[in-house]
Amino acid sequence: MLLLYNVVIRLYYLAVLLASGFNKKAKQWIAGRKERALIRFEESIWFHFASLGEFEQGRPVLERMRDLHPASKIVITFFSPSGYEIRKNTPLADAVYYLPLDTAKNAAGFLDTIQPKLAIFTKYEYWYHFFNEARKRRIPIYVVSAIFRPEQAFFKWYGRFPRKILGFVNWFFLQDERSKQLLAGIGLENATVSGDTRFDRVWANAQQPRSISGLEAFKNGQRTFVAGSTWPEDEQLIAKLVARHPDLKFIIAPHEISEEKINKLAHLLPAAQTIKYSEISNLIPIAIGMSPDSYRDSNLNVLIIDNIGMLSSLYQYGEIAYIGGGFGAGIHNTLEAAAFGLPVIFGPNYRKFIEANDLIALKAGFSITDGPDLEAITVTLLNDSAFYATSSKKAGDYVKEHIGATGTIVEQITNNER
Repeated sequence: MLLLYNVVIRLYYLAVLLASGFNKKAKQWIAGRKERALIRFEESIWFHFASLGEFEQGRPVLERMRDLHPASKIVITFFSPSGYEIRKNTPLADAVYYLPLDTAKNAAGFLDTIQPKLAIFTKYEYWYHFFNEARKRRIPIYVVSAIFRPEQAFFKWYGRFPRKILGFVNWFFLQDERSKQLLAGIGLENATVSGDTRFDRVWANAQQPRSISGLEAFKNGQRTFVAGSTWPEDEQLIAKLVARHPDLKFIIAPHEISEEKINKLAHLLPAAQTIKYSEISNLIPIAIGMSPDSYRDSNLNVLIIDNIGMLSSLYQYGEIAYIGGGFGAGIHNTLEAAAFGLPVIFGPNYRKFIEANDLIALKAGFSITDGPDLEAITVTLLNDSAFYATSSKKAGDYVKEHIGATGTIVEQITNNER
């Protein structure tokens, strides 16, 4: 099985290399692995994140460990360009790299260079050679905010090799009790149900959100519908909602922001009412001497966010949130919006997300299957003030009640390392 794993890893690299000639992300994935030479450290703490979402999820643990270990260098690795390209210069780390391809030689060379005293992975990504090499060197591996589902290969009759990789982990910090039961079913008892560190991250963000230039002027005191991480299927529905609600402001942050994707979204929307964020500085009232009233009367009520890194702060400007992805593989992060007390709406593919199910049960989250569904719940939230107030409060309370995972995780890691 190890031979097959090694073959698959190399075939994957070859496929990405071939795709790099015409695919931007593949090109970044290949080029980024050559971008920076490894810096040799005498001692480090290694954090690995699959992508940007996992970075934000694990960030509270990273920040706490950085404070507790000022003498240790912090090394971050990413698998995906969406994490590396956005956070490659983060001040939270002494070095940021793409994760080298998972081969025995790469794993040994990487660990020789950064000399980690422990490794922390967030949510998932289990790499045989890196984990095995760490085990040989007695470098503890912790997985935080981990979550498991019965349909995963670890729990199937053919999952012997994936289970072997799990066996290299020193401790799992899990989001829920079901995950603990699944691990116990394959003989792994080294686990604590600590909760999800995303709650800590989004709650902290909501308490001190970053102000975004031009957004207050765009909103201008009007009710605002914020759509985050949208895909084309979501955008088709939102475009119809825009046409029916000229009284609302809309902020749309697509999941992909290539020029082609942004232009396709813009073509769905009324041109006279729509502006991109990259253009909004031209219309900030202070910048051009417009009064708030004249800005409002300019009829611009749809703002397309055409950059990355703003979404978690955008929700502070909204009253209702729509979370994209629910008509595809699954919804994106509902907690960022809920932390601001926004009722959240999303498509039908949400069931594997614990928080989405919880929010629906609380009537703080709402799943839709089509345009009429979206129209109906939006109208209800806009027109029924008592229902909206209850939904909003329950959304915010839900996040607040689930904070604390970071403290549990860091305390146990610290105790283990003594």
